[in-house]
Amino acid sequence: MLPRSIATAEVSGKRVFVRVDFNVPLKEGVITDDTRIRAALPTIELLRERGARVILGSHLGRPKGAWNDKYSLAPVAVRLAELLGANVQTVNAVTGPDAESAANALNDGDVLLIENLRFDPREEKNDPEFAAELARLADLYVNDAFGAAHRAHASTAGVAAHLPAFAGLLMLGEIEALSRVVSAPERPFVAILGGAKVSDKLAVIDNLLSRVDALIIGGGMANTLLLAQGVEIGSSLAEADLADRAKGILAEAERLGVRLLLPIDAVISDSIDSVGAIVSTGQIGGNQAIFDIGPASAAAFADVIATAKTIFWNGPMGVFEQPAFAEGTRAVAAAVANSHGFSVVGGGDSVAAIEQLGFADRIDHISTGGGASLEYIEGRTLPGIAAIPPL
Repeated sequence: MLPRSIATAEVSGKRVFVRVDFNVPLKEGVITDDTRIRAALPTIELLRERGARVILGSHLGRPKGAWNDKYSLAPVAVRLAELLGANVQTVNAVTGPDAESAANALNDGDVLLIENLRFDPREEKNDPEFAAELARLADLYVNDAFGAAHRAHASTAGVAAHLPAFAGLLMLGEIEALSRVVSAPERPFVAILGGAKVSDKLAVIDNLLSRVDALIIGGGMANTLLLAQGVEIGSSLAEADLADRAKGILAEAERLGVRLLLPIDAVISDSIDSVGAIVSTGQIGGNQAIFDIGPASAAAFADVIATAKTIFWNGPMGVFEQPAFAEGTRAVAAAVANSHGFSVVGGGDSVAAIEQLGFADRIDHISTGGGASLEYIEGRTLPGIAAIPPL
């Protein structure tokens, strides 16, 4: 069930506190990727057009509950103003008299960005008093930070107990896309999972196995399943203590009739800093390690992806940061982009591959969620969504 939308609320002349996700990467104070700021624009612009007085709150980094200039949202305010083509006011406070005075002085259509919510140690503790202080800034509350919706923090859950609460457009878009994958996928449904550790995605695998027609696993997490099959993986990253759990996954896939694809060849090396060789997964020496899927695996994965009518992809196929071991992830990205199915991509490296190759406009939904996306796919209740009344 969808939460109620801010698009249905009367906001003219009202102060609206919007929890956004402006946790953007910074290098020496310069934003290196403004994707999350751009993703929040539709909700902000909708509110401004309807005469709301917009107060924005976000976290940035991990300041550990103390003021730290390194994590100030000042650069975000500058970039947001450029994207909006309008002034963005700021205040060097999160709550209290200065923040309240700034919020009360807003005119219709104005935008105010308060400082990093995590400068206050009470934010991550979901402190009721802090939530009440945030609520005093506004008349309505909007959660548009899907990437933080799996956290029960004061700004993502607590404020909703004090103000009429609504979901923003970004939040609703994420829920609709992910629900389409989890609840009503058009078949064949193919899920692609990668990344370093199978332990990070055990719950995701468990929830997907009963829903998908095919499950493709690459990256370091595939090594644990290969190990469980008795395949020699050399010195590759693996979680040997999960071998029995991996055998259970393989058995469950077989029981359910789910096609589970693992790499059949790999790019191996004795060092992440050296150029790799391509071998079958049964020919990996003791001092060699897998750093990427090989071309035969990429081709096999692409053939299955091409048949899909629904696709969910999270996680790289190898050490994508290293050019020598990025081709497998690129090949999967191309296959997903070329597919005619409904495609959802989440996870930093997966999204990076899609964007670097210029495929972003060929993906139906690129999730901003990260951990929140995975928890939604796992079937968990996300506090930031649960705090908003349903339609």
